[in-house]
Amino acid sequence: VQLQASGGGLVKEGGSLKLSCTTSSGAFSSYVMGWFRQAPGKEREFVAAIIWSGSSTLYADSVEGRFTISRDNAKNTVWLQMNSLKSEDTAVYSCAARTSFWRPAAVAGIGSYDYWGQGTQVTVSS
Repeated sequence: VQLQASGGGLVKEGGSLKLSCTTSSGAFSSYVMGWFRQAPGKEREFVAAIIWSGSSTLYADSVEGRFTISRDNAKNTVWLQMNSLKSEDTAVYSCAARTSFWRPAAVAGIGSYDYWGQGTQVTVSS
């Protein structure tokens, strides 16, 4: 399964960006989808996840209220709308797909995902 993330770029603090992740996989509508990020010198961390139907989402505390994850199964696409960006949001953002069931305790874990896309760089300037 190939996942393609895009939409990164350079933005000033307080600005917005919308990331996209698409796949040609015919099973997209059954996947839990997640976004993760990795800042320079830091470990990869969970950002947000969304259940296959879109009816449940989970966010890291650091982005709650600022970021919104959504999906359109007809388009095989998941998005991450990022508002009120801060310099500490600077990182490489990657999308990932989980083929197992939705479980909040699990979907925030890097090891819970089966497929990963390449990252897209987000740089927030102060």
